[in-house]
Amino acid sequence: MLRECREHGYFRAEYCPVCGEEGRFLMNSEELDRLSRTLAGILRHFPERFDLEVDSYGFVDRRRFVNAVQAKQRRYHWLRPHHILAIIETDNKGRYEFKDGKIRATYAHSFEVELDPSNVGIPESLYYPATEEEVDIILETGIKPSDRKRVHLSKTIGDAVNAGRVRTESPVILEVDVRSASDDGVVIQKAGKTVYLAEEIDRKYLKRIDVDLSEYPPEPKPQNADSEGAGESDDSPS
Repeated sequence: MLRECREHGYFRAEYCPVCGEEGRFLMNSEELDRLSRTLAGILRHFPERFDLEVDSYGFVDRRRFVNAVQAKQRRYHWLRPHHILAIIETDNKGRYEFKDGKIRATYAHSFEVELDPSNVGIPESLYYPATEEEVDIILETGIKPSDRKRVHLSKTIGDAVNAGRVRTESPVILEVDVRSASDDGVVIQKAGKTVYLAEEIDRKYLKRIDVDLSEYPPEPKPQNADSEGAGESDDSPS
């Protein structure tokens, strides 16, 4: 459920986590799930289906986005720009960005976008989940993007485990030596709160680590999927 507290802004709960007030209702859990999937699908994969143009950085005008969704999917006749802002501000993984009246996905694009190339603030180690069947190949050849334009790395072991569980119940976790990669000129970009991007990662920066998966219980999966936004999890590895 998505609500707005007059004093403390948007929140995803029955009551404001700061003051306990009920706040203003914005959308129920099913609407939030469906609209979030539609938002992800459009900004990451198919803006042209909604007659939207994105700039070179992946941004699209927020009001035009709302108008396009209303035109294509009449069930969103109630949608307003503040609903989109509420989703963005309450997303705990930083999947989206709002700036100067425009919105964009911060990672997981299937088309080319420009992002900040700086390595400033990147952790010394990042993590990548693999399946048991592919891990030996990755350790021999390195990590290369598949259906996405960049390799997606996770901030913590737990983030990598959750991302890997999209494809396998027991992901194998690889540690990326970010310090050595950066010293060699490899550019790794921060995208969301827990996601980092690279063109590719050479095998010499990788090592398999032992992880007790029982320490990382599976995250609950959404119960509903929108036909325009459903598909691969936005945090699954590439």
